[in-house]
Amino acid sequence: MAKAIKKQALGRGLSALLKDPENDIKSVTDKNADKVVGNIIELEIDAIEINPFQPRSNFNEDSLRELASSIKELGLIQPITVRKLDFNKYQLISGERRLRASKLVGLTTVPAYIRIANDNESLIMALVENIQRHDLDPIEIALSYQRLIDEIQLTQEQMSERVGKKRSTIANYLRLLKLDPIIQTGIRDGFISMGHGRAIINIEDLDIQTDIYQKIVSQNLSVRDTEALVKNYHESLKPKAVNQPKSTSFVIEESKKNTFNNYFGTKVDVKVAGNGKGKITIPFHSEEELNRIIKLIKE
Repeated sequence: MAKAIKKQALGRGLSALLKDPENDIKSVTDKNADKVVGNIIELEIDAIEINPFQPRSNFNEDSLRELASSIKELGLIQPITVRKLDFNKYQLISGERRLRASKLVGLTTVPAYIRIANDNESLIMALVENIQRHDLDPIEIALSYQRLIDEIQLTQEQMSERVGKKRSTIANYLRLLKLDPIIQTGIRDGFISMGHGRAIINIEDLDIQTDIYQKIVSQNLSVRDTEALVKNYHESLKPKAVNQPKSTSFVIEESKKNTFNNYFGTKVDVKVAGNGKGKITIPFHSEEELNRIIKLIKE
């Protein structure tokens, strides 16, 4: 208990140092910067502004009240992290739930780690720390990764190093952003899991995506059931093999055609269809020739 009191007293002492205009610390090279940067200091809540880069957008009210009750009973055990903007002005990097809960119980000061960072560094720290520490929903995590790509131009390999996640894991989160917005909302609200989303994403047609999503919710389908639905959909798109009747056609050899020609003394037309049936046409040019052919047939 004595250590805790000493630590809080130290925080108040450093807080007083920060309120002295002659000790306004703007960089890590300034006088007394080593006493402030990276240390835990009691800061006035009113001097802290919310981080616009905060990836979390949903805060469960019941969870906040439970945290507020714990803070009221035990105090804020885990300090928040802020960056110094100006004289006695700070911006939250991580710990918004703790800050919100502290306000709920009426605290006027909170313990905080102080950092000095530019906007890019602040964004990276905020996103990375929140991804690592908090139970962000899969879509919030995906949006955090996307912001690191869009605003900081980090590659997936660089993000993998920063957040300690495999590149394939990051890629799987990012793919969720290709889902129909209705389905993304369903994941955020807990109607379906990330596993369901990963199965649905294999369908490009957004209308089909939402049809399957509605089946999942209405029928309480498992991830495996969803994967089966998606597989059946892809199978239905494959062209069905048409059973062609076996051809019984054959080729009439010239020698056989010549046999007819020689026998009837005229050029006989012999044709064979695909089903093996055929037709023999014997031309004639006069009644006399017709009678000659008939006589040959009767012989």
